[in-house]
Amino acid sequence: MNLKALSDIETLVRQAPELTDQKKKEITEKIQEARTPLETDKWIYRTVVGALGLAILSCLIFSFLLMWHHMSSNSMEDLKIPDIFMAIGSAAVGALAGLLAPSPTSRSQN
Repeated sequence: MNLKALSDIETLVRQAPELTDQKKKEITEKIQEARTPLETDKWIYRTVVGALGLAILSCLIFSFLLMWHHMSSNSMEDLKIPDIFMAIGSAAVGALAGLLAPSPTSRSQN
């Protein structure tokens, strides 16, 4: 359900004169339960985006450090970046793109 719609319903319940205080409290608690942390807590997305960004940057930095170390000691012909850096970096970029792209359901509700 839409977060704004839940807030509107909660406001209407609190202003309803025909409901007792106990009934208002029960209804507003049910409305609060209907809200998920993903809808109300903006720090979840910030933490996940930060962690994915950190994974991308660390993969890039370690890859460049390996390349720099290899350049200073040997020729560049036998340089091999470990596949794990490529896998983690690619997965983090894909996950970050999926998180930051607008969802089709949010576009259709506007």
